[in-house]
Amino acid sequence: MFNKKLFYIILLMLLGNAVSAHAQLSLSLDDCVRIALNENPTIKVHEMEITRVDYSHKEALGQLFPSINLAGQYQRNLSLQTMYMDTEAGTMAIKMGSDNTHAAGLQASIPLVVPQLWKSIKLSENQILQNLEAARANKLTLVNQVEKAYYALLLAQDSKRVIEENHATAKLNADIFQKKYDLGAASEYDVLRANVAVTNLEPSIVEAENSIVALMLQLKVLMGMDVRTDFVPSQQLDDFRGEMYARVMSNTLGADTALTNNTSIKSLDLQTDYLKKALDVQKMAWYPTLTGSASVMWHSMNNGSPFSGLRWSRASNVGLTLAFPIFQGGQRYFKQKQAEIAVEEMKWQRENLERTLHMQVATQNDAIAKNLKQIESNEAGVTMAEKANDIVQKSFKIGAASFIQLRDTEDALMAARLAYYQAIYNYLVAESDLEYVLGNTPHVK
Repeated sequence: MFNKKLFYIILLMLLGNAVSAHAQLSLSLDDCVRIALNENPTIKVHEMEITRVDYSHKEALGQLFPSINLAGQYQRNLSLQTMYMDTEAGTMAIKMGSDNTHAAGLQASIPLVVPQLWKSIKLSENQILQNLEAARANKLTLVNQVEKAYYALLLAQDSKRVIEENHATAKLNADIFQKKYDLGAASEYDVLRANVAVTNLEPSIVEAENSIVALMLQLKVLMGMDVRTDFVPSQQLDDFRGEMYARVMSNTLGADTALTNNTSIKSLDLQTDYLKKALDVQKMAWYPTLTGSASVMWHSMNNGSPFSGLRWSRASNVGLTLAFPIFQGGQRYFKQKQAEIAVEEMKWQRENLERTLHMQVATQNDAIAKNLKQIESNEAGVTMAEKANDIVQKSFKIGAASFIQLRDTEDALMAARLAYYQAIYNYLVAESDLEYVLGNTPHVK
């Protein structure tokens, strides 16, 4: 029987494949970051690690509950114990026990007062927080890498476009000189020089193309994307200028230079807290422990075959065990001293880390300010280079400028445009690094 629903589903799938074969995926920076945070394998590993540590914490909590075991034992006596009794008639030897001994039952124990165990559970709680912060740090690092890879890809594409424009102009000049040479209006030297200008730019184009391919592969790996998937960036470096100046004008970029969200500081604080809790665990080793126990056992003793003549009797008991540690060769004292030193070391490490991070923040803020000025300067340089190139081109057409002057202005224009895009790239990288140091990346909470 013809299934109309299945037919339409297959038809839609074929149409979708046909459309996807001709349409190329276009991704913005935010799209790339979102894909990376969802698909990157390292992110998935850290999420699994958080789940694993949560199970470990539940395992530690399980130590507070009663432990119940079903126990069974069989013992075969190869020779019975002999007891001697002195009587008036002399010494009498009496054999004690039986050939077979059976025991089965339930045994239970519960920790009642265990200060060291209570404190050790706090360690597992801290471990969960450390793993959460480690996952956040990994996301911050990934976002920083994706952003810089995306910016580098845009820089390579813009650089390739600028070089190709210069190459097209050089090729047009070469064609003009070839035609003039054919008409006898130009020398062979002019033709050769124009062709050399064309060939000199071709290696730069190939190098830019190779850089684009390599950067595209790097970005796909960071995004956890199949390298066979094709996509194009939907943005250019110029597109970020509006956002750039908006943040500068609103004074939101780098306004909060506090390190409260810095992942290194948070991780160090969590490690310090862990060591303090570990110190508390060592201190609790001096306290007594109280555990409760209970058992219900059935016993049987018989001679001959282990499976015949069994007579079972039940015995049960409950009890408390109080253990007070007195002397362990100084182990507890020296363990406590080690923990105290470890806590003290973390204070100095945090102080040194804060100094280093403040230096990084100042460096990135300085780089951002310098790159802003550089962008403005290069933008003015591009405007002047375009104007100079227009003047020389007009002069060249009427014979008032030489080919050397024309190539100089064209090369100067290309250099100005490349420097302009490089300045934007440098600014965006510095901004991304500043967000990473401050831990204020909007994509990671």
